[in-house]
Order: sequence, then C-alpha cells, then structure tokens
Amino acid sequence: MQTSPLPLVALAVLAAALSSPLAAAEAKLRVAAVQLRSTARLADNVAAIQRALAECAARRVQVAVFPECAVSSYFPAAILALSPAELAAAEAEIAAACRAHGVAAVVGVPERRDGRWYNCALVIDGSGRTVTRYDKAQLVGGDRSWQCVAGDEPPPVFTLAGVPATVNICHDSRYPELARLPVLAGARVIFYLSHESAIAKESKMGPYRAQVQARAVENNVFVVHANAPADTHDTGSHGQSRVVEPDGNVRQEASIFGEEILVAELDLAQATRERALASLQGPLADWWRAALPRVRVVP
Repeated sequence: MQTSPLPLVALAVLAAALSSPLAAAEAKLRVAAVQLRSTARLADNVAAIQRALAECAARRVQVAVFPECAVSSYFPAAILALSPAELAAAEAEIAAACRAHGVAAVVGVPERRDGRWYNCALVIDGSGRTVTRYDKAQLVGGDRSWQCVAGDEPPPVFTLAGVPATVNICHDSRYPELARLPVLAGARVIFYLSHESAIAKESKMGPYRAQVQARAVENNVFVVHANAPADTHDTGSHGQSRVVEPDGNVRQEASIFGEEILVAELDLAQATRERALASLQGPLADWWRAALPRVRVVP
C-alpha cells in the first residue's frame, strides 16, 4: 500500500523518535516505586510523600514514582472537598522536597482546572521544577465518582535525570497504544501510577500483573509501577508495586499490605525499544507514523 508523504513536523518527530537521546549506551537510572497508603487528610499525605523523598535521597534514588491520587487519596469525598488553592500549596511543598533532596518525582494528584476535575500525574524534576503534567485518558467508575473527566492527549515524553520517559495512570495500561506511542517518541521508561481494584477482586490480580509485563516486553522498555497497598476495609488497592524489565520479567515486587519503597538501578542499554520501533516497518506503519506527532515531547 502506498502512503502519503508525511508533513515536515511529523518527519521531525519521527526523526527524534528513531535517534537515541541518551549520551551513552551504558547510562543508568536509579528509581524507586513508592507503595504509599494515602489517607483522607491532605497534610498527612504530603508529609508522607516528603518523608519518602528523604528516604529515597538517602538511598541515592534519582526518580521516585508514587501511586495514583497519592496526594489526596482515592476517596471521592476527600477529593471533592479540596480546593485548587490547597492542591497548589501541596504541589509547592512536594516540589520543595524534591529540590531539597535532589530527587525527581512522578506523583498522582487530582486537579481542578476550568471547573473540571482531572486525574493527573505531576512530573517534578530534582531541582523542584514542574516539568509537565498528564491527565489520565481512560477512566473507570472510580474516577467518575468524583466527577473526573478524561484527558484529551496521549501520555507525553519528558526527561528526568537525563532519561526520556513517559507515564500511564492505572486503567491507561489496558490500552497498549498509550504506551507504544510515547515509546516510539523516545521514552525508555514507563512510570505507571495506579490505585487498582481492592484485594477482594482476586480474579483481577493475575491480569493486572500480566498487562504491566506486556507493556514492558512488547515495547522493550522498563516499567516502574507504584500502586497503593491493600487495607482491611476493602477501600485500598492490592499493593504489589513492581519494577519490570524490558524482557517482561518482574525484577522486584512489593507485598500486598505493606508500605514499601522498591529501589532499582536500571541499565538503559537494555531499553532498546526494539519491538516498538518494529511497528514503523510493519503493515500498520502508516498508522503509527500518522499518530506519532500527537505525542507531546517536553523540551
């Protein structure tokens, strides 16, 4: 099948995707998946995130990832009671902790903008600068219970500690295109934030792990997953935060009920993106090439 020529902007994005942005093949990234139990009290959650960032600094972590809605909890009443000013103040406190400890963070937070609620991933670098934010694209009933609306763009590509990365939020991971497109645009690591089903929904546990492993192996990138732990009231998630290798194997996995910090050093030479890039040569190559310019690449 003959395809139409790509516009110049699409060609520029494609050229960037095909080139390696890493300075050296042996680049490393030290990451943490923080399995954090949030409460309905904003101040307590911010303090817990600050303590976790201090511990991450002591363990020489460069980037720490926290669960979905870690700042607020995933309780609808708690989220709806928050004002934009309170959430902005919480963001400033977390950014200050990132700056004080020299640790970048990807943190789940609800945001209210233009009268609408969004389920957001906040990306802050080690200097405390807000690099970007991403709004969850694929929602579930739990999101809609606090009037959340879906984001209107695929996950962006951003750079933390010199490494191009992207982010998915919970239900996003069931839509492979939301991982593959940013990987095609250059991401070597997927930071995955979640507050998945409670432990009582046992039939979902195996598929949850499998889909995270699939996103890693089908794209040949690392996945660093932070999930909320389970609790005895069936209001939590099921823990099992994990670090997944580019070959799909789980390197580390947390417990179900505990609050833990998993620390891993990633060898970025393993994150080849080989299978993702093969899509640009396959029978749907024109589809992927046409969609690629929709991925926002943050300078």
